[in-house]
This record gives sequence, C-alpha cells and structure tokens, in this order.
Amino acid sequence: MRAARCTEYGPPSGISVVEVDDPEPGPGEVLVQVHAAAVNYPDVLIAANRYQVSAPLPFTPGSEFAGVVTALGPGVSGPAVGSPVAGAVLSGAFAEQVVAPLAALRPVPDGLDMVHAAAFHVTYNTAYHALVTVGGATAGEWVAVLGAAGGVGTATVDVAKRLGLRVVAAASSEDRLAVARKLGADAGIDYVREDFKARIRELTGGEGAHLAIDPVGGDYAEAALRALRRDGRFVTVGYADGRIPRVPLNLVLLKNLVVRGFEARTIRQTDPDATAAAASALAGMVRDGLRPLVSRVHPLSDVAVALTDVAERRTTGKIVLDMEAGS
Repeated sequence: MRAARCTEYGPPSGISVVEVDDPEPGPGEVLVQVHAAAVNYPDVLIAANRYQVSAPLPFTPGSEFAGVVTALGPGVSGPAVGSPVAGAVLSGAFAEQVVAPLAALRPVPDGLDMVHAAAFHVTYNTAYHALVTVGGATAGEWVAVLGAAGGVGTATVDVAKRLGLRVVAAASSEDRLAVARKLGADAGIDYVREDFKARIRELTGGEGAHLAIDPVGGDYAEAALRALRRDGRFVTVGYADGRIPRVPLNLVLLKNLVVRGFEARTIRQTDPDATAAAASALAGMVRDGLRPLVSRVHPLSDVAVALTDVAERRTTGKIVLDMEAGS
C-alpha cells in the first residue's frame, strides 16, 4: 500500500510517500481501508518529535481518518466488515490502510461523507469538551474563541453558536475573521491590530467574557485571561503559536479565575460519561446540518504540502487528504 513515511524527525518537507507492506490487525485491533485523513497541528509536532508522546522512527504520520472496515483482529467481533468508521490514532492515518484499536473507532455519523467524517471527530469533540465538559458553558454566555479560523477554532465557533452562546471570534486578519462570521460569530477581534481586552469589554458591556477557549497559546493566552470577567473560565487546548504561554498567576487570583486544560487523547478513558454525552450531542448537531469546514482536499502525494500549510497557519478550517485522489 501507499503510505506517508517519516524516517527522521523534522519539518514536513522530509516526509515522502512510499510503498510499504499491508498491515495486519492484531488482538483487539481492526483494519480499515482509509478513504480520507484529516491534517491536524499535532501531526506536525509528532513529525518533529515535539509532541507529548513520541512516535518511534520510522513511522507513518496522521492521526484522524475515515474509511471502511476490511478485517478484524483476534478477539474482535465487530464492527462488521464493510462498516464505515472514523477513528483517531497517534500515528498511521496517512496511508491507504490503517490498523487501529477497536476502542479508537466509532461509526460515521449519518449525513457525513468520508471527507467530512475524517475532519469531524478530533476538532468537534475538542470543541464540545472544551466548551461544556471543561468550560461549563451555558446558553447566553459570552465566549472568546482564539484562532477562530483554524480547525479547532471553526469547530468551537460552530458548536458554541449551536449551544446558544454569544461568540467573539479572535483571529489574525480580517479575512480569517470573515470565516468565523460565516459560522455565526457575533463579533470579531483582529488581535494583531486591536486591543483584545478593550474590545472584549466593549463588546460585552464592560464586563468581559465568561469563557475563553485557546488553541493558540503564545502571547494571546495572557490577553485572553485579561479579557475575562470575574469568576471567568479559561480553557487551554493547544499551542498553534508554537510557544507554551507563561501567564502571571496574579491575574487568576485577582479575578478568581478558573484555568483548566483539555487533552483529547485520554478523555475516552478518563471520563466515559462525558464522552458519551458529547457523542450524542454532536450527532444531533450533524442531523441538524453541522458540517466541518474543509477548505482544501489534497491527494496523499501532497502530504508534505498539506502539513506545511498547517504548520505555517496558512489554512482555515481543516485540510483533508483523499486517499483515492491522484492514485
């Protein structure tokens, strides 16, 4: 089969597509014919060996995919061969086939094609858990969404509006803010050119936001903290800026703020009830018309280009690799 391969840690330019042996599922595993795989920022970090967990060399990058079950490993009784599934793994998704633990798979929600199914699970579950499970969002509250035109950002704006929140989208240009507005954002802040704290206070009647969701990090994390009202909540979900922020804790003390994090890899094990609640809520949103924003679809041969665009934050929404394109 064709697969992207990382033979040494570094930038996406070092990743190439080669022929490798077809994988076989082991005990508790499922073999999936991959139709589409989404490109996420952690894929860039894993290729550079800058993620929380290392993938041993050589390896096939890619974490999020959708496809069809083709074989079951020993001890696995389902899903049936031919079933459409989506899943997330640490690595291995940028290939024509992937082996995944049964627990890493879920049915493709009715209404999603393979491209949108591949782009759905990681960002939309991150958005829902950051807003609800961790952030405790309730309808009518003001939420500031940083990086609002990116994969997690667009999903967070979308879910927040469907939950009845009032959304202030923050992004680095007017073009990117326009993407968030199309998803329903109530207002936008260009945090490169505007005073984030002052604009949030102006938009919220002088109070500040109830909640901030931050997948960006860097200097914007402190700005978002300063833009919260008393008893506000701040949720960190990633560091697309490339810098892990160091925030002055006196900001937390003076306004009685709550700072929490959300890490998508472990939520299924640590909080199965919240996982089930998120799956049910998101399935309902899909039935009501939710579709992930997919800005570009590339063939597998363009994997280095796609990863570079994500690494350099030149994308809006999600980029997806179509395994059947250009083959």
